[in-house]
Amino acid sequence: MRLIGTVFAFCIGAFALAASAWAADEPDLIFRRSTVFKFLSPNDKLGTYGIDDPMVEGVACHFTVPEKGGWKGWLGIAEQVSDISLACRQIGPIRIKQKFVQGEDIFVQRRSLFFKKMQIVRGCDKKRNVLIYMVYSDRLIEGSPQNSTSSVPIMPWGANDQIQKCADWVKD
Repeated sequence: MRLIGTVFAFCIGAFALAASAWAADEPDLIFRRSTVFKFLSPNDKLGTYGIDDPMVEGVACHFTVPEKGGWKGWLGIAEQVSDISLACRQIGPIRIKQKFVQGEDIFVQRRSLFFKKMQIVRGCDKKRNVLIYMVYSDRLIEGSPQNSTSSVPIMPWGANDQIQKCADWVKD
């Protein structure tokens, strides 16, 4: 019995260490709201998070994801559903840092223990000079058609701002 306790403590310690290593890659938690009450385990929740586009200064995205509670959710082994909403906005002068590929990942997050992940990707509507962001989830065998799209028109930010053309930054 003592051996089981030692192994359990080791596993919890290893999990905490791994979780702290992953925390640097995590988006900013804005807030959470409970949606389903669970009597003896954590509630199901909706979590709203914020991220900055790593290649485009001046654009931030916010997304809301369902987070399963219960013991499986608490342990991080529950498969999360694919209902994800997304909104991206210009929050300052837009400066594209380097060329990018249409549909390039800007953020990826695991949504199940092994095979499911959420992805936020970026593209450019060259004709309208608009950055397009899409969120979707996929699974190794079958993906999900559920998705959300947000667009950010590249607009001047202040009197002296020079507007970039996203078409100049897309790799063909």
